[in-house]
Amino acid sequence: GYAAMGRQARKLGANTFAFFTRNPRGGSVKALDEADVAEFLDKAAENGVEGPIVAHAPYTMNACAADPGLREFAQNMMRDDLARLEHTPGNYYNFHPGSHVQQGVQTGVALITAQLNSVLLPGQRTMVLLETMAGKGSEIGRSFEELAAIYDGVKYNDKLRICFDTCHVNDAGYDIVNDFEGVMEQFDKRLGKDQIAVFHINDSKNSMGAGKDRHANIGEGTIGFDTLRHIVHHPDFPGIPRILETPYRPDPENPDKTLPPYKEEISLLLQK
Repeated sequence: GYAAMGRQARKLGANTFAFFTRNPRGGSVKALDEADVAEFLDKAAENGVEGPIVAHAPYTMNACAADPGLREFAQNMMRDDLARLEHTPGNYYNFHPGSHVQQGVQTGVALITAQLNSVLLPGQRTMVLLETMAGKGSEIGRSFEELAAIYDGVKYNDKLRICFDTCHVNDAGYDIVNDFEGVMEQFDKRLGKDQIAVFHINDSKNSMGAGKDRHANIGEGTIGFDTLRHIVHHPDFPGIPRILETPYRPDPENPDKTLPPYKEEISLLLQK
């Protein structure tokens, strides 16, 4: 529940956290526990949760699927998730824009835009984040231009923001290692740097432009520790959540188990 996630954040030395709204590879969801939400809100400051928290939609949600039934499923899921998130106002809902599945980018963008126009409300208190994607298969969002095209078609696009995933952007072909400021300049021209609400801080197992999306632990991939630390401490993005999605490591005491690396990686990245 929310309260348990807040307590876990404190143990890890985190001041925000991300969570899946429901089964990430399905669609099932538990009933909302009002007492749990109230406890989380009451204890957030005590647990060191300072900024917005980041909900993540399931991977199965594809707003631009070729199958109309899957598109309806995605729309209903997003509408339900956003209604639930109104119980913890002022937070973020991150989703992968979707895969057009041979329909073409233009059709994919139009379908994603249509879903957002059907669910976004002028009075909602949750920001919806389009995630930058690696370009695996027919993913929409591999370029800043594709994300900007979605913005252009959404009526209430003041409710949209961007989640900038370092691994995905690297794998999509943007040189954040040698020219992060140049990449940011490109982003600023297409969307505006003020639209970045969250960073996913991940190293990559792939070379730039590979279009594969395989996360690596901090400092163990092709992006490297120095670049990721630079992004975490970048003066243009004060106070926005930086979320780790790095792989679990083998448990040295039990080879059948894995352990989250987050406490160590947070400590490492917070060093100036």
